[in-house]
Amino acid sequence: MDVRGFHEKSPESTQLLESVGRTFLEGFGYAAQARRPADAEEHLEQVPTRFRGFAYEGAAMGFAVRDGLPFGRHNHVERFLAGRGGAHSYLVYVGIGWAMARLPRFRWPDPDSLDHLLRWLVLDGYGFHQAYFATRRYVQEQYQDQRFPWPPGSHNWYANRAIDQGIGRAIWFICGTDVNLVASTIDRFAEERRSDLYSGAGLAATYAGGGDEQELWAFWHRAGRHRPSVAQGGSFAAEARVRAGLVVPHTRVATGVFCGVTPEQAAQIAIDTRPDRPVEGNLPAYEVWRQRIANQFVSLGRC
Repeated sequence: MDVRGFHEKSPESTQLLESVGRTFLEGFGYAAQARRPADAEEHLEQVPTRFRGFAYEGAAMGFAVRDGLPFGRHNHVERFLAGRGGAHSYLVYVGIGWAMARLPRFRWPDPDSLDHLLRWLVLDGYGFHQAYFATRRYVQEQYQDQRFPWPPGSHNWYANRAIDQGIGRAIWFICGTDVNLVASTIDRFAEERRSDLYSGAGLAATYAGGGDEQELWAFWHRAGRHRPSVAQGGSFAAEARVRAGLVVPHTRVATGVFCGVTPEQAAQIAIDTRPDRPVEGNLPAYEVWRQRIANQFVSLGRC
């Protein structure tokens, strides 16, 4: 944390966030050394429950980097998802985005080879990486690439929104889980960007943890009109942990505050609202899904 110049709220939160980073790097290392994804899985499954998803995320980056190299086999991520990585599919797609940030553009993955719904999580991962390693530019100066080239097509305009969701997740880390600093940082961005940023921060608070119940309530109140987005982020995080069997106490606290339900119930809302066929209209199916989740919490009177 001190090397990156990030805010340190307390020794406990610093230890948590640094453990997340170390675990991510361990996962990357397992993927870099593995002859096949199954070899890495043996090590990943030994990572403690709270941090195992981050190890899978790091491994996904490692396999995606290997797929982007000019020589060798190029289906490591596909095989990873077909194995135990499938239970961590959200984190795997985020890890692909980390790899994109380190690969030349002509080595970026073909978007048509990825799940049409989850491929936007790749840009979430890209946004997290950029905010984490280029904090001044992406957070303090609030940079946006208005001509971001991936993915091509009619919904390309949505790329910056997906990137902002990743920046919001990174802000939770950059601000050391200090909820007032997180909210103040987000509130300095243009109003039209805050909903996505709050969503990302809510996801990070629910998945990674670092805030106690009182702090999460403070963040909830600071979110104001963006509370549906915080609830949506919490639902996504709950689904990721429930799907992988990685629910831990802080997940229950966060979904109780942000969603008013258990992690299992928050996850089920994400499952029930997920589009199961192509969506017509101007919005990508991923954004339709996010709006359905947020609206569900509004209809429940939560927001």
